[in-house]
Amino acid sequence: MSPRILLLSAYHAQSHAVWAERLQALFPDWYWNCLCLPPRHFNWRIRSNGLHWAYAERETLEQHWDLLIATSMVDLASLRSLVPSLCSIPSVVYFHENQFAYPGNETADARDNIEPKLVPVYSALSADRIIFNSHFNRDTFLEGVRNLSKRLPEPLPEGALKKLENSGVLAVPLLPADSGDRDDDMVGMVEAGVLDVVWNHRWEYDKNPALLLAIVRQCLKDTPAVRFHIVGQQFRQRPSEFEEIARILDEWGESQGKPAGVCGYLEDVAYRRLLHSADVVLSTALHDFQGLAVQEASVAGCSPLAPNDLVYPEYLGREFLYAANGSAEEVADDVVRRLQGLLARKSNGEKLPVPDLTRYEAKAVKLEYARLFSALGVG
Repeated sequence: MSPRILLLSAYHAQSHAVWAERLQALFPDWYWNCLCLPPRHFNWRIRSNGLHWAYAERETLEQHWDLLIATSMVDLASLRSLVPSLCSIPSVVYFHENQFAYPGNETADARDNIEPKLVPVYSALSADRIIFNSHFNRDTFLEGVRNLSKRLPEPLPEGALKKLENSGVLAVPLLPADSGDRDDDMVGMVEAGVLDVVWNHRWEYDKNPALLLAIVRQCLKDTPAVRFHIVGQQFRQRPSEFEEIARILDEWGESQGKPAGVCGYLEDVAYRRLLHSADVVLSTALHDFQGLAVQEASVAGCSPLAPNDLVYPEYLGREFLYAANGSAEEVADDVVRRLQGLLARKSNGEKLPVPDLTRYEAKAVKLEYARLFSALGVG
């Protein structure tokens, strides 16, 4: 009989959905039931999800399950107290991110609002296994918990800290490039004398649009043979820098007499085609716990260029990293110089470098998940 898995995602943002879908795809013969809540009203959602599910989904929760997997935003400790039958099920808490390392959380108001930080701590302590999607995520979480413990009226018990430290790392698996080898004829805008650069992140402040604007402005002024494609998930409100970037890209197309770079959201097929035709994937992020967008573009054949910060040094060598410290203009100088070097290499007919991400492929990640589940008596 196939194992029955209950998966709970309390703040089901796009990246959380990708993780949940790919995890299920690793074990297609198992029975999965996913309870997910929409990604809005963050502070309320992270505190109220246990209460909501305990009364709205009690019949589902009280069924027979072989394994419970919950994201770190699930208030698992409260949920198990409200639905006691869940206490007998082996459980895993998965950290896709952590609030200690989120940009803006160094402000006084954020420091005083410890609820979104403590709920994941309690959830992790109530689970049998704790996993993170990267060492960076794990390390910043543990550092944040230790620092928080020092600020509390009474420090957290040493035993609690030791359990949090006894956690593992399992990445979101990467899918194989879906169209085989790169095909530079897939997109009509591909040109030998133009370096196509993709920036493929959420259009929000934590992805540092101010730096992106500085790079685009300086690069197209000094090196007009670079074409930028700014794509990714957008929301009703977005940073004003993106309007200026769109204007600059339009002017670039008119001045060069060439198709302008893409600026906006692309559906999946068009997005995959763009990744397979582009030369470089660029990140300006202030916040990335795995960098799935960079990884997927790299698998599609793009040469990555990312900050020497956050999660990126875990899987990118020095040739793919730029100095992230300094003013936007200073960092932009470094990035533009690197883009100029990549353009020269492409113009000379060289193949641009890509990282080895074999350990993130679905086959490798599935083995690690299988070991975790087997240790819990599942599978």
